[in-house]
Amino acid sequence: MDAFIAEYDVLDRARTLAQSYLQGVPTRHVGGTATPAALHAALGGPLPEHRQEPAAVIEQLARDTDAGLVATVGPRYFGFVTGGAIPVTVAADWLASAWDQNGAMYVMSPAVAVMEDIVSGWLVDLLHLPRGCSVGFVTGCHMANFTGLAAARHEVLRRAGWDVEARGLQSAPRVSVIVGDEVHVSAVGALRMLGFGTEELVRVPVDGQGRMRADLLPGALESVNGPAIVCAQVGNVATGASDPVGQIIDLAHAKGAWVHVDGAFGLWAAAVPELAAQVEGVERADSWATDAHKWLNVPYDSGLAIVADPAPHRAALSLKASYLQRGDEEERVGMDWAPESSRRARVIPLYALIRALGREGIASLVRRNCALARRMAGRLSGQRGVRVLNEVVLNQVLVQFAGAGTDPDDTTRDVIARVQAEGTCWAGGAIWQGRQVMRISVSNWSTTEDDIDRSADAILRCHRDAIA
Repeated sequence: MDAFIAEYDVLDRARTLAQSYLQGVPTRHVGGTATPAALHAALGGPLPEHRQEPAAVIEQLARDTDAGLVATVGPRYFGFVTGGAIPVTVAADWLASAWDQNGAMYVMSPAVAVMEDIVSGWLVDLLHLPRGCSVGFVTGCHMANFTGLAAARHEVLRRAGWDVEARGLQSAPRVSVIVGDEVHVSAVGALRMLGFGTEELVRVPVDGQGRMRADLLPGALESVNGPAIVCAQVGNVATGASDPVGQIIDLAHAKGAWVHVDGAFGLWAAAVPELAAQVEGVERADSWATDAHKWLNVPYDSGLAIVADPAPHRAALSLKASYLQRGDEEERVGMDWAPESSRRARVIPLYALIRALGREGIASLVRRNCALARRMAGRLSGQRGVRVLNEVVLNQVLVQFAGAGTDPDDTTRDVIARVQAEGTCWAGGAIWQGRQVMRISVSNWSTTEDDIDRSADAILRCHRDAIA
Protein backbone atom coordinates (compact mmCIF):
# COMPACT_ATOMS: atom_id res chain seq x y z
CA MET A 1 0.00 0.00 0.00
CA ASP A 2 1.19 3.49 -0.79
CA ALA A 3 2.29 4.92 2.56
CA PHE A 4 1.57 8.41 1.27
CA ILE A 5 -2.13 7.57 0.80
CA ALA A 6 -2.36 5.59 4.04
CA GLU A 7 -1.40 8.50 6.27
CA TYR A 8 -3.83 8.05 9.13
CA ASP A 9 -2.34 10.92 11.15
CA VAL A 10 -4.36 13.23 8.93
CA LEU A 11 -7.46 12.09 10.83
CA ASP A 12 -6.10 13.58 14.03
CA ARG A 13 -5.49 16.87 12.26
CA ALA A 14 -9.02 16.91 10.88
CA ARG A 15 -10.39 16.27 14.38
CA THR A 16 -8.42 19.20 15.78
CA LEU A 17 -9.59 21.52 13.02
CA ALA A 18 -13.21 20.40 13.43
CA GLN A 19 -13.12 20.94 17.18
CA SER A 20 -11.58 24.37 16.72
CA TYR A 21 -14.34 25.35 14.30
CA LEU A 22 -17.13 24.10 16.54
CA GLN A 23 -15.71 25.80 19.62
CA GLY A 24 -15.48 29.09 17.73
CA VAL A 25 -18.98 28.98 16.24
CA PRO A 26 -20.71 30.90 19.08
CA THR A 27 -18.56 34.00 18.49
CA ARG A 28 -18.17 34.03 14.71
CA HIS A 29 -20.12 36.04 12.13
CA VAL A 30 -23.13 33.83 11.49
CA GLY A 31 -23.33 34.30 7.72
CA GLY A 32 -20.71 33.64 5.08
CA THR A 33 -18.43 36.61 4.52
CA ALA A 34 -16.55 35.68 1.33
CA THR A 35 -17.55 36.60 -2.21
CA PRO A 36 -17.90 33.88 -4.85
CA ALA A 37 -14.86 35.30 -6.63
CA ALA A 38 -12.76 35.09 -3.47
CA LEU A 39 -13.81 31.51 -2.85
CA HIS A 40 -13.03 30.51 -6.43
CA ALA A 41 -9.63 32.15 -6.14
CA ALA A 42 -8.83 30.40 -2.84
CA LEU A 43 -10.20 26.97 -3.66
CA GLY A 44 -9.84 26.75 -7.43
CA GLY A 45 -7.07 26.79 -9.98
CA PRO A 46 -6.12 24.25 -12.62
CA LEU A 47 -6.48 20.51 -12.07
CA PRO A 48 -3.63 19.43 -9.76
CA GLU A 49 -1.02 17.42 -11.65
CA HIS A 50 0.86 15.96 -8.69
CA ARG A 51 0.12 14.50 -5.29
CA GLN A 52 0.06 16.71 -2.24
CA GLU A 53 0.73 15.82 1.37
CA PRO A 54 -2.68 14.83 2.92
CA ALA A 55 -2.32 16.95 6.07
CA ALA A 56 -1.51 19.98 3.92
CA VAL A 57 -4.64 19.35 1.86
CA ILE A 58 -6.78 19.28 5.01
CA GLU A 59 -5.12 22.42 6.35
CA GLN A 60 -5.76 24.23 3.06
CA LEU A 61 -9.34 22.99 2.93
CA ALA A 62 -10.12 24.31 6.42
CA ARG A 63 -8.35 27.62 5.83
CA ASP A 64 -9.74 28.48 2.42
CA THR A 65 -13.36 27.50 3.06
CA ASP A 66 -13.67 29.30 6.40
CA ALA A 67 -14.96 32.65 5.10
CA GLY A 68 -17.55 30.85 2.99
CA LEU A 69 -19.00 28.76 5.81
CA VAL A 70 -22.31 29.69 7.39
CA ALA A 71 -22.56 28.94 11.11
CA THR A 72 -25.67 26.80 10.73
CA VAL A 73 -24.50 24.65 13.64
CA GLY A 74 -24.42 27.69 15.90
CA PRO A 75 -26.94 29.03 18.41
CA ARG A 76 -28.01 32.15 16.48
CA TYR A 77 -28.71 30.71 13.06
CA PHE A 78 -32.47 31.02 12.54
CA GLY A 79 -32.79 30.28 8.83
CA PHE A 80 -34.73 27.63 6.92
CA VAL A 81 -35.78 25.50 9.94
CA THR A 82 -32.20 24.26 10.10
CA GLY A 83 -31.06 22.31 13.14
CA GLY A 84 -27.45 21.96 14.23
CA ALA A 85 -25.55 18.83 15.19
CA ILE A 86 -25.25 17.70 18.80
CA PRO A 87 -21.63 16.65 19.50
CA VAL A 88 -22.47 12.98 20.11
CA THR A 89 -24.06 12.83 16.65
CA VAL A 90 -21.01 14.41 15.04
CA ALA A 91 -18.83 11.78 16.72
CA ALA A 92 -21.14 9.02 15.51
CA ASP A 93 -21.05 10.52 12.01
CA TRP A 94 -17.25 10.39 12.05
CA LEU A 95 -17.49 6.71 12.90
CA ALA A 96 -20.02 6.19 10.11
CA SER A 97 -17.55 7.70 7.64
CA ALA A 98 -14.66 5.67 9.01
CA TRP A 99 -16.63 2.42 8.89
CA ASP A 100 -17.91 3.33 5.38
CA GLN A 101 -20.81 0.90 5.51
CA ASN A 102 -23.38 0.60 2.73
CA GLY A 103 -26.89 0.53 4.15
CA ALA A 104 -28.41 -1.08 1.06
CA MET A 105 -28.59 -4.71 2.23
CA TYR A 106 -28.11 -6.87 5.30
CA VAL A 107 -25.30 -8.83 3.68
CA MET A 108 -23.38 -5.58 3.10
CA SER A 109 -23.59 -4.50 6.75
CA PRO A 110 -25.44 -6.65 9.27
CA ALA A 111 -24.83 -4.06 11.99
CA VAL A 112 -26.41 -1.22 10.00
CA ALA A 113 -29.39 -3.35 8.96
CA VAL A 114 -30.10 -4.31 12.57
CA MET A 115 -29.58 -0.72 13.70
CA GLU A 116 -32.14 0.48 11.15
CA ASP A 117 -34.64 -2.07 12.48
CA ILE A 118 -34.04 -0.91 16.05
CA VAL A 119 -34.22 2.81 15.27
CA SER A 120 -37.37 2.26 13.20
CA GLY A 121 -39.07 0.84 16.27
CA TRP A 122 -37.81 3.64 18.48
CA LEU A 123 -39.08 6.30 16.07
CA VAL A 124 -42.52 4.78 15.79
CA ASP A 125 -42.71 4.64 19.58
CA LEU A 126 -41.41 8.19 19.99
CA LEU A 127 -43.96 9.62 17.54
CA HIS A 128 -46.82 7.42 18.76
CA LEU A 129 -47.39 5.92 15.32
CA PRO A 130 -48.86 2.45 14.72
CA ARG A 131 -46.63 -0.50 15.48
CA GLY A 132 -45.42 -2.27 12.37
CA CYS A 133 -44.78 0.85 10.28
CA SER A 134 -41.96 0.60 7.79
CA VAL A 135 -39.24 3.27 7.89
CA GLY A 136 -36.92 4.41 5.11
CA PHE A 137 -33.75 6.33 5.95
CA VAL A 138 -33.41 8.89 3.17
CA THR A 139 -31.52 12.09 2.43
CA GLY A 140 -34.03 14.64 3.68
CA CYS A 141 -37.72 15.46 3.81
CA HIS A 142 -37.87 16.03 0.05
CA MET A 143 -37.03 12.36 -0.56
CA ALA A 144 -39.11 11.30 2.44
CA ASN A 145 -42.09 12.93 0.74
CA PHE A 146 -41.14 11.21 -2.51
CA THR A 147 -40.99 7.83 -0.78
CA GLY A 148 -44.29 8.16 1.06
CA LEU A 149 -46.03 9.45 -2.05
CA ALA A 150 -44.54 6.65 -4.17
CA ALA A 151 -46.14 4.18 -1.75
CA ALA A 152 -49.37 6.16 -2.00
CA ARG A 153 -49.30 6.11 -5.81
CA HIS A 154 -48.71 2.35 -5.80
CA GLU A 155 -51.53 1.59 -3.40
CA VAL A 156 -54.29 3.78 -4.82
CA LEU A 157 -53.57 2.41 -8.29
CA ARG A 158 -53.41 -1.16 -7.00
CA ARG A 159 -56.89 -0.69 -5.56
CA ALA A 160 -57.95 0.47 -9.02
CA GLY A 161 -56.52 -2.70 -10.56
CA TRP A 162 -53.35 -1.18 -11.96
CA ASP A 163 -49.73 -2.26 -11.30
CA VAL A 164 -47.88 1.02 -11.80
CA GLU A 165 -44.42 -0.49 -11.23
CA ALA A 166 -44.99 -2.98 -14.07
CA ARG A 167 -47.25 -1.02 -16.41
CA GLY A 168 -46.19 2.57 -15.82
CA LEU A 169 -48.29 5.72 -15.77
CA GLN A 170 -49.06 6.53 -19.39
CA SER A 171 -52.22 4.43 -19.57
CA ALA A 172 -52.98 4.27 -15.86
CA PRO A 173 -56.20 5.49 -14.27
CA ARG A 174 -55.96 9.17 -13.40
CA VAL A 175 -54.86 9.81 -9.81
CA SER A 176 -56.00 13.08 -8.24
CA VAL A 177 -53.81 14.77 -5.64
CA ILE A 178 -55.38 17.22 -3.17
CA VAL A 179 -53.17 19.68 -1.28
CA GLY A 180 -53.56 22.79 0.83
CA ASP A 181 -52.68 26.16 -0.66
CA GLU A 182 -49.67 26.27 1.68
CA VAL A 183 -48.29 22.88 0.58
CA HIS A 184 -44.51 22.89 0.95
CA VAL A 185 -42.41 23.04 -2.19
CA SER A 186 -40.64 19.76 -1.33
CA ALA A 187 -43.95 17.89 -1.45
CA VAL A 188 -44.73 19.52 -4.80
CA GLY A 189 -41.25 18.60 -6.04
CA ALA A 190 -41.77 15.01 -4.96
CA LEU A 191 -45.11 14.89 -6.76
CA ARG A 192 -43.50 16.24 -9.93
CA MET A 193 -40.93 13.45 -9.88
CA LEU A 194 -43.78 10.95 -9.51
CA GLY A 195 -45.57 12.24 -12.59
CA PHE A 196 -48.05 14.71 -11.07
CA GLY A 197 -47.91 18.16 -12.63
CA THR A 198 -48.22 21.28 -10.52
CA GLU A 199 -51.15 22.58 -12.54
CA GLU A 200 -53.24 19.45 -11.95
CA LEU A 201 -53.03 19.54 -8.16
CA VAL A 202 -56.39 20.23 -6.49
CA ARG A 203 -55.79 23.03 -4.02
CA VAL A 204 -57.81 23.66 -0.86
CA PRO A 205 -57.82 27.20 0.63
CA VAL A 206 -56.09 27.83 3.97
CA ASP A 207 -56.79 30.03 6.97
CA GLY A 208 -54.74 32.99 8.18
CA GLN A 209 -52.11 30.70 9.72
CA GLY A 210 -51.73 28.52 6.62
CA ARG A 211 -53.82 25.60 7.85
CA MET A 212 -55.92 23.71 5.30
CA ARG A 213 -59.62 24.54 5.63
CA ALA A 214 -61.04 21.14 6.57
CA ASP A 215 -64.56 22.45 5.97
CA LEU A 216 -63.64 22.93 2.29
CA LEU A 217 -62.01 19.53 1.83
CA PRO A 218 -65.30 17.65 1.17
CA GLY A 219 -65.91 19.82 -1.88
CA ALA A 220 -62.45 19.05 -3.20
CA LEU A 221 -62.96 15.34 -2.64
CA GLU A 222 -66.31 15.45 -4.42
CA SER A 223 -64.73 17.22 -7.39
CA VAL A 224 -62.45 14.29 -8.25
CA ASN A 225 -63.17 10.80 -9.51
CA GLY A 226 -61.13 7.64 -9.09
CA PRO A 227 -57.95 7.14 -7.04
CA ALA A 228 -57.00 10.05 -4.79
CA ILE A 229 -54.18 11.15 -2.49
CA VAL A 230 -54.55 13.92 0.08
CA CYS A 231 -51.40 15.69 1.30
CA ALA A 232 -51.69 17.22 4.76
CA GLN A 233 -49.06 19.31 6.53
CA VAL A 234 -48.04 19.49 10.18
CA GLY A 235 -45.71 22.39 10.83
CA ASN A 236 -46.19 25.10 8.23
CA VAL A 237 -42.73 26.27 7.21
CA ALA A 238 -43.71 29.90 7.79
CA THR A 239 -46.00 29.89 10.82
CA GLY A 240 -45.44 26.48 12.41
CA ALA A 241 -49.20 25.84 12.34
CA SER A 242 -50.53 22.37 11.52
CA ASP A 243 -53.45 21.36 9.35
CA PRO A 244 -56.40 19.88 11.28
CA VAL A 245 -54.96 16.52 10.36
CA GLY A 246 -57.39 14.34 12.29
CA GLN A 247 -60.38 15.86 10.50
CA ILE A 248 -58.60 15.64 7.15
CA ILE A 249 -57.84 11.95 7.65
CA ASP A 250 -61.43 11.12 8.59
CA LEU A 251 -62.83 12.93 5.55
CA ALA A 252 -60.25 11.49 3.14
CA HIS A 253 -60.51 7.93 4.37
CA ALA A 254 -64.30 8.06 4.08
CA LYS A 255 -63.72 8.62 0.34
CA GLY A 256 -61.05 5.92 0.06
CA ALA A 257 -58.18 8.40 -0.34
CA TRP A 258 -54.64 7.87 0.94
CA VAL A 259 -53.41 10.54 3.36
CA HIS A 260 -49.75 11.52 3.32
CA VAL A 261 -48.44 13.89 6.01
CA ASP A 262 -45.55 16.25 5.34
CA GLY A 263 -44.19 16.74 8.85
CA ALA A 264 -40.65 17.91 8.17
CA PHE A 265 -40.36 19.46 11.62
CA GLY A 266 -43.91 19.67 12.95
CA LEU A 267 -44.32 15.92 13.30
CA TRP A 268 -41.96 16.03 16.30
CA ALA A 269 -44.72 17.82 18.22
CA ALA A 270 -46.17 14.33 18.67
CA ALA A 271 -43.20 13.52 20.92
CA VAL A 272 -44.01 16.33 23.38
CA PRO A 273 -47.10 15.77 25.55
CA GLU A 274 -48.13 19.43 25.77
CA LEU A 275 -47.71 19.93 22.00
CA ALA A 276 -49.29 16.68 20.81
CA ALA A 277 -52.77 18.23 20.53
CA GLN A 278 -51.49 20.27 17.59
CA VAL A 279 -51.17 17.07 15.57
CA GLU A 280 -54.08 15.17 17.07
CA GLY A 281 -55.08 12.22 14.90
CA VAL A 282 -51.87 12.21 12.86
CA GLU A 283 -51.25 8.57 13.76
CA ARG A 284 -54.22 7.57 11.56
CA ALA A 285 -52.53 8.75 8.35
CA ASP A 286 -51.13 6.33 5.78
CA SER A 287 -47.63 7.79 5.43
CA TRP A 288 -45.47 10.45 7.01
CA ALA A 289 -42.33 12.38 6.05
CA THR A 290 -40.01 14.10 8.48
CA ASP A 291 -36.38 15.14 8.93
CA ALA A 292 -34.25 14.32 11.95
CA HIS A 293 -31.74 17.01 11.03
CA LYS A 294 -34.22 19.77 11.63
CA TRP A 295 -35.24 19.18 15.23
CA LEU A 296 -33.32 16.16 16.44
CA ASN A 297 -30.11 17.99 15.49
CA VAL A 298 -28.21 15.17 13.82
CA PRO A 299 -25.85 15.96 10.90
CA TYR A 300 -27.04 16.00 7.32
CA ASP A 301 -28.51 13.88 5.95
CA SER A 302 -31.29 12.27 7.96
CA GLY A 303 -34.71 12.21 6.29
CA LEU A 304 -37.30 9.67 7.42
CA ALA A 305 -40.07 8.13 5.33
CA ILE A 306 -42.63 6.20 7.39
CA VAL A 307 -45.49 4.14 5.96
CA ALA A 308 -48.24 2.51 8.02
CA ASP A 309 -48.51 -0.55 5.75
CA PRO A 310 -45.08 -1.86 4.68
CA ALA A 311 -46.49 -3.67 1.63
CA PRO A 312 -47.03 -0.64 -0.65
CA HIS A 313 -43.83 0.94 0.64
CA ARG A 314 -41.79 -2.09 -0.37
CA ALA A 315 -43.69 -2.65 -3.61
CA ALA A 316 -43.00 0.92 -4.75
CA LEU A 317 -39.25 0.85 -4.13
CA SER A 318 -37.79 -2.66 -3.96
CA LEU A 319 -35.42 -3.96 -6.62
CA LYS A 320 -34.38 -7.48 -7.52
CA ALA A 321 -31.40 -8.88 -9.42
CA SER A 322 -29.62 -12.22 -9.23
CA TYR A 323 -26.40 -10.76 -7.88
CA LEU A 324 -28.18 -9.15 -4.92
CA GLN A 325 -28.46 -12.59 -3.25
CA ARG A 326 -32.00 -11.97 -2.07
CA GLY A 327 -34.12 -14.76 -0.65
CA ASP A 328 -37.80 -15.09 0.11
CA GLU A 329 -37.20 -14.93 3.85
CA GLU A 330 -34.47 -12.39 4.34
CA GLU A 331 -33.19 -9.93 6.89
CA ARG A 332 -33.79 -6.20 6.45
CA VAL A 333 -32.90 -4.90 3.00
CA GLY A 334 -32.50 -1.15 3.39
CA MET A 335 -33.02 -0.34 -0.27
CA ASP A 336 -36.58 -1.70 -0.07
CA TRP A 337 -37.53 1.40 1.91
CA ALA A 338 -35.46 4.18 0.31
CA PRO A 339 -35.07 5.35 -3.31
CA GLU A 340 -31.37 4.53 -3.31
CA SER A 341 -29.16 1.49 -3.67
CA SER A 342 -25.71 2.50 -2.46
CA ARG A 343 -26.02 4.89 0.47
CA ARG A 344 -24.12 5.85 3.58
CA ALA A 345 -25.14 4.47 6.96
CA ARG A 346 -27.05 7.61 7.92
CA VAL A 347 -28.85 5.77 10.71
CA ILE A 348 -25.73 5.73 12.91
CA PRO A 349 -25.85 9.37 14.16
CA LEU A 350 -29.59 9.04 14.75
CA TYR A 351 -29.03 5.86 16.77
CA ALA A 352 -26.46 7.71 18.90
CA LEU A 353 -28.79 10.69 19.37
CA ILE A 354 -31.71 8.60 20.62
CA ARG A 355 -29.41 6.61 22.91
CA ALA A 356 -27.91 9.82 24.31
CA LEU A 357 -31.10 11.86 24.82
CA GLY A 358 -33.87 9.32 25.15
CA ARG A 359 -37.55 10.21 24.95
CA GLU A 360 -37.25 12.83 27.71
CA GLY A 361 -34.26 14.60 26.20
CA ILE A 362 -35.81 14.78 22.73
CA ALA A 363 -39.04 16.23 24.14
CA SER A 364 -37.00 18.74 26.14
CA LEU A 365 -35.11 19.87 23.02
CA VAL A 366 -38.32 20.54 21.09
CA ARG A 367 -40.01 22.14 24.10
CA ARG A 368 -37.07 24.49 24.75
CA ASN A 369 -36.91 25.70 21.14
CA CYS A 370 -40.62 26.52 21.23
CA ALA A 371 -40.18 28.50 24.45
CA LEU A 372 -37.26 30.40 22.92
CA ALA A 373 -39.33 31.23 19.83
CA ARG A 374 -42.00 32.72 22.10
CA ARG A 375 -39.30 34.72 23.87
CA MET A 376 -38.08 36.08 20.54
CA ALA A 377 -41.63 37.03 19.53
CA GLY A 378 -42.14 38.76 22.87
CA ARG A 379 -38.91 40.75 22.55
CA LEU A 380 -39.78 41.95 19.05
CA SER A 381 -43.55 42.46 19.13
CA GLY A 382 -43.60 45.22 21.73
CA GLN A 383 -41.51 47.59 19.62
CA ARG A 384 -42.87 50.38 17.43
CA GLY A 385 -42.99 49.43 13.76
CA VAL A 386 -42.52 45.72 14.45
CA ARG A 387 -45.33 43.20 14.00
CA VAL A 388 -45.29 39.46 14.66
CA LEU A 389 -47.78 38.06 12.15
CA ASN A 390 -48.24 34.48 13.31
CA GLU A 391 -49.45 32.65 16.36
CA VAL A 392 -46.19 31.23 17.75
CA VAL A 393 -47.31 27.65 18.28
CA LEU A 394 -43.98 25.93 17.63
CA ASN A 395 -40.59 27.38 16.70
CA GLN A 396 -41.49 29.79 13.88
CA VAL A 397 -41.74 33.58 14.16
CA LEU A 398 -42.89 35.76 11.24
CA VAL A 399 -42.02 39.43 11.55
CA GLN A 400 -42.77 42.50 9.46
CA PHE A 401 -41.06 45.87 9.92
CA ALA A 402 -42.32 49.34 9.07
CA GLY A 403 -41.34 52.95 9.48
CA ALA A 404 -43.14 56.26 9.12
CA GLY A 405 -44.08 56.70 5.48
CA THR A 406 -42.26 53.60 4.29
CA ASP A 407 -43.54 50.52 2.52
CA PRO A 408 -43.39 47.66 5.07
CA ASP A 409 -42.24 45.24 2.37
CA ASP A 410 -39.28 47.47 1.46
CA THR A 411 -38.43 48.12 5.10
CA THR A 412 -38.56 44.42 5.93
CA ARG A 413 -36.25 43.55 3.04
CA ASP A 414 -33.86 46.25 4.22
CA VAL A 415 -33.87 44.94 7.80
CA ILE A 416 -33.23 41.36 6.63
CA ALA A 417 -30.25 42.48 4.55
CA ARG A 418 -28.84 44.49 7.44
CA VAL A 419 -29.25 41.60 9.90
CA GLN A 420 -27.50 39.18 7.58
CA ALA A 421 -24.64 41.62 6.99
CA GLU A 422 -24.27 42.53 10.68
CA GLY A 423 -23.68 38.90 11.63
CA THR A 424 -24.94 38.58 15.22
CA CYS A 425 -27.61 36.22 13.92
CA TRP A 426 -29.00 35.08 10.60
CA ALA A 427 -32.66 35.10 9.56
CA GLY A 428 -34.13 34.79 6.10
CA GLY A 429 -37.00 36.33 4.21
CA ALA A 430 -40.19 34.99 2.68
CA ILE A 431 -43.45 36.14 1.16
CA TRP A 432 -46.31 35.30 3.51
CA GLN A 433 -49.82 35.78 2.13
CA GLY A 434 -48.64 38.61 -0.09
CA ARG A 435 -46.40 40.33 2.46
CA GLN A 436 -42.62 40.39 2.78
CA VAL A 437 -41.61 38.95 6.15
CA MET A 438 -38.57 37.96 8.13
CA ARG A 439 -38.78 34.28 9.02
CA ILE A 440 -37.11 33.22 12.27
CA SER A 441 -36.80 29.49 12.99
CA VAL A 442 -35.46 28.41 16.39
CA SER A 443 -34.22 24.87 15.84
CA ASN A 444 -30.76 24.54 17.39
CA TRP A 445 -29.93 22.53 20.51
CA SER A 446 -27.40 25.10 21.72
CA THR A 447 -29.54 28.27 21.54
CA THR A 448 -29.97 29.97 24.91
CA GLU A 449 -32.09 32.83 26.23
CA ASP A 450 -29.01 35.04 25.98
CA ASP A 451 -28.70 34.14 22.28
CA ILE A 452 -32.32 35.11 21.75
CA ASP A 453 -31.86 38.42 23.58
CA ARG A 454 -28.64 39.28 21.73
CA SER A 455 -30.30 38.44 18.42
CA ALA A 456 -33.45 40.42 19.20
CA ASP A 457 -31.32 43.43 20.16
CA ALA A 458 -29.40 43.16 16.87
CA ILE A 459 -32.61 42.86 14.82
CA LEU A 460 -34.16 45.88 16.51
CA ARG A 461 -30.95 47.86 16.06
CA CYS A 462 -30.99 47.05 12.34
CA HIS A 463 -34.63 48.17 12.17
CA ARG A 464 -33.78 51.50 13.80
CA ASP A 465 -30.95 52.01 11.33
CA ALA A 466 -33.21 51.11 8.39
CA ILE A 467 -35.79 53.77 9.23
CA ALA A 468 -33.41 56.45 10.48
